[in-house]
Amino acid sequence: MAVSGVIIVGDGGHAKVIIDIFLDAGIQPSGCTGLDPCRRNLLGVEIIGGDDQLPRLFAAGARQAFIAIGDNRKRREMSRAVQEIGFQLVNAISTRASVSRFARLGVGVAIMPGAVVNADAEIGDGVIVNTGSTVDHDCVIGPFAHIAPGTNLAGCVRVGEGVLLGIGTRVIPGISVGDWSVAGAGSVIIQNLEPNIVAAGVPASILKPGNQP
Repeated sequence: MAVSGVIIVGDGGHAKVIIDIFLDAGIQPSGCTGLDPCRRNLLGVEIIGGDDQLPRLFAAGARQAFIAIGDNRKRREMSRAVQEIGFQLVNAISTRASVSRFARLGVGVAIMPGAVVNADAEIGDGVIVNTGSTVDHDCVIGPFAHIAPGTNLAGCVRVGEGVLLGIGTRVIPGISVGDWSVAGAGSVIIQNLEPNIVAAGVPASILKPGNQP
């Protein structure tokens, strides 16, 4: 049987929000792949099986996929895997988000309801701009970063690859956050952060080295 439409890779809570975004935009996903063998559907979208079904789905005619996995490293890994199969990664942009016509977006990007991305912001591949977060003018968000709900970035902020900015983080203008660093919930970042560290607090200070990617 031929398969068309977007395949959602993932069956957790993040995938629910992605499916809702597609449905709200009038796009019906063809199915999901997931880890729970007991589940049959997610918000009415059929769970086809595990990720091992992706080559079969591609052979059956599916060509587009979205990686609905919240973990930054796993999302990067699976993005590479589905592209090697031949899938094209698409974006999931909520109709209730505000994205400037002058913003530049990569592929596999999720922009959730209530999020704002302003002029000349650059959003890398596989980035999550989560619910109610704001990315102001001239920011650069590296691939597979996660801007968590309620986070606010002032202008000209640079966020490295795989960075996680926890819920409610605030970043002042011109700050850089190095690759694969993590800022805890509610952090206020007023100085540059090096790669691979964990920081938190008001103002944010380094708590410990992070894990290498």
